[in-house]
Amino acid sequence: MANDDDSQALERAYQPSPGLAVAVSDPVQNPGLPPHRERITDKDPKAEKRAVRTVYTLFYLSLAGSIWAVAAYMLFPIESGELIDIRHNNLYIGLGIALALLAIGIGAIHWSKALMYDVEQIEERHPTRGSEPTREAAIQAFADANEESGFGRRTMIRNSLIAALVASVVPGITLFRGLAPFKSPDDPLAGDPVALLHRTMWDKGVRLARDPDGTPIRAADVTLGSAVHVIPEGLASMGHADGYLEEKAKAIVLLMRLLPEQLIEEEDRKDWSYNGIVAYSKVCTHVGCPVALYEQHTHHLLCPCHQSQFDVKEHAKVIFGPAARPLPQLPITVDDEGYLVAKSDFTEPVGPSFWERH
Repeated sequence: MANDDDSQALERAYQPSPGLAVAVSDPVQNPGLPPHRERITDKDPKAEKRAVRTVYTLFYLSLAGSIWAVAAYMLFPIESGELIDIRHNNLYIGLGIALALLAIGIGAIHWSKALMYDVEQIEERHPTRGSEPTREAAIQAFADANEESGFGRRTMIRNSLIAALVASVVPGITLFRGLAPFKSPDDPLAGDPVALLHRTMWDKGVRLARDPDGTPIRAADVTLGSAVHVIPEGLASMGHADGYLEEKAKAIVLLMRLLPEQLIEEEDRKDWSYNGIVAYSKVCTHVGCPVALYEQHTHHLLCPCHQSQFDVKEHAKVIFGPAARPLPQLPITVDDEGYLVAKSDFTEPVGPSFWERH
């Protein structure tokens, strides 16, 4: 009886209360597409003509941007070495290319939204076949696209688009000129990267100075385990005169001091160091990044760009990474006053290894 009472109570609990309506809805129906709204260009011929003018004006504006980028490359040559010319070169070429690409994009979007056929379509998917009917259908699709877009009819838009697209690649092609060797009748070494990278401001007797203030360095002041950023004495006094950045980029050196017995030196290079002090070019031999991360305990130099590692103990030989050769070593000694000086220039070109070398 207890079980019967429980069953009846359970049934009463699941009975709907008086006045409660239970609604059973039908499955959600597809509402379909909203009513088609005609564009102003479909209803007003004047608006259509304005849209056509806007589109081809944008395409011609893109053409002007491409021409300006090429002109800026010539008006502000980076070969001059002037910092203001380099800044203007980057600024105006960038603005010209940006205008060229942006105007093409805006013009194409406005063309599709305001002038191309505005009809909703449903395209049924079907297996792709290579039959003749399929080929004919593809040809018809191109014909329909040409008719709907107006590409064949609207000659001003078509011609301006073609001109803008052709011109948009010209600035990029023009910039490749900067990779070509630069020949100058005033400088026979111009355009020869091997000769240019082989010659730096270092020479016999040139003192090693701290970067950037140009203070000469005494050997006694270089502590064990230290790493000092070095430039040739006299470079700092150039200020930012013509050629300063180029000379500094080639001559930057990292100076380190180890215990003399830790150095593993070749016989013909044992006099390139002084009492455990060694100097190496900071320009990575991979692609030219500044190598300036010194790990004191392992005596390794690390390039932060692509993780090439060099062993300071053994002529900065490559122990890891993509660099192809050791960092060039600067032969050093001390003068009569105890200042560190170079014994000569680097004996090999500094910088990346991809340049053809003698």
